[in-house]
Amino acid sequence: MDMAFLGELLTSVADRGRALIGFERFLGSRSRPIDKLCEDLLSGRGEASGMALAQAVLEAWQGLDKPGRLAFFNMLQERFGPDHDRLDAAIEAYRAKPDAATISALHLAAEPRRQELLRRLNLAPEGTHVLVRMREALFEAMAAEPELKGIDDDFRHLFGSWFNRGFLVLRRIDWRTPANVLEKIIRYEAVHEIQGWDDLRRRLEPADRRCFAFFHPQLVDDPLIFVEVALTGDIPRSIGEVLEPERAILPAQQATTAVFYSISNCQEGLRGISFGNFLIKQVAEDLKRELPGLDTFVTLSPVPGFARWLADIAKEPGDLVLTNEERSEMARPAGETISLDDATKARRDKLLGQMMAQYMLQARTASGRVIDPVARFHLGNGARLERINVGGNLSARGLRESHGVMVNYRYDLDDIETNHEAFATRNTVVASSGVRKLLRPAAS
Repeated sequence: MDMAFLGELLTSVADRGRALIGFERFLGSRSRPIDKLCEDLLSGRGEASGMALAQAVLEAWQGLDKPGRLAFFNMLQERFGPDHDRLDAAIEAYRAKPDAATISALHLAAEPRRQELLRRLNLAPEGTHVLVRMREALFEAMAAEPELKGIDDDFRHLFGSWFNRGFLVLRRIDWRTPANVLEKIIRYEAVHEIQGWDDLRRRLEPADRRCFAFFHPQLVDDPLIFVEVALTGDIPRSIGEVLEPERAILPAQQATTAVFYSISNCQEGLRGISFGNFLIKQVAEDLKRELPGLDTFVTLSPVPGFARWLADIAKEPGDLVLTNEERSEMARPAGETISLDDATKARRDKLLGQMMAQYMLQARTASGRVIDPVARFHLGNGARLERINVGGNLSARGLRESHGVMVNYRYDLDDIETNHEAFATRNTVVASSGVRKLLRPAAS
């Protein structure tokens, strides 16, 4: 069904609902308070009138200023939690007779009323879009009032269902894609900034370039996440060679390697709702069908936490055997431009490679997790840490975040599940022998 037609149909139903309940008379000469509208929506009117009420709530919310939105979230927290009388009764019923019926009743009673409110708000035309924006505003409110996290838990619970893989549509983005979508690709690119339309064209139009995005039926022409892919003859060591404007274009049928060099989440309101694992695996499978000659699927990935970790290690090296010169080198500010002779540069590059291996394979947070968020994403999806590339990204951002080091993660379609299990159950980083050889010896 055409999504524009569906949107018009829903708006028409909502307008009919307004007429059915005499909406202007219902609101009175002055707008009904938003909390009263929420209560009316939960009270259970017909479907058409429910859509009209949902639309009224969302229109009222969009008209609130920042303090008003904070007050709205506090209202949800304080007045739209579980019905405590109903919950107490369900607990007593379960204790008296712990069977399937009382367990089900207890589950329903424990659910905050705001979850049902959010479900009903989603009935409104453009409801999903507004609720995603509402969660963006909630993040800002939580910075001031962390106790609002319970509301975010409700959003995550619902969004996890509404945006599950079964509802997502994979679309290829190319130079013929409508301009309104291409403009969003430029705006949402979060890893390697797109320098205008000419740069975008270089990433989309050549035969050895691909871009794919997930879309949701309720967010028309607004991507959720997209991945940019380079088709190459080998695994690249730097982003410069991938994005080189004057590079020789490789015929797609001659490519043996698919390089996922940029993955960008587009909707801040969907933070924490995972799409990337599905995206990479489906794109790899689709590319393999299109180009049977592809036998290697890798990323060229940033390491955003490395420079910060390295600065901390320079202060307190722990079990590592480091010379004073090496500690001094690690203490150098990330992104500092320096002129080095060949021998000094070689020593520095070797040290960076060794320390990156340490960071990836052995460094952990206080809770025992791999430190780097990009590493957690790819390793958790079943990739293998394939190679460390010193000098992989010499942009200002790359130098600042990782002293210019990038890494390749390899997706071997036959080993993904095994690698995922190793990481998920034992926190084991599956890595190539080349990476493991870089580890420095621990202090004796």
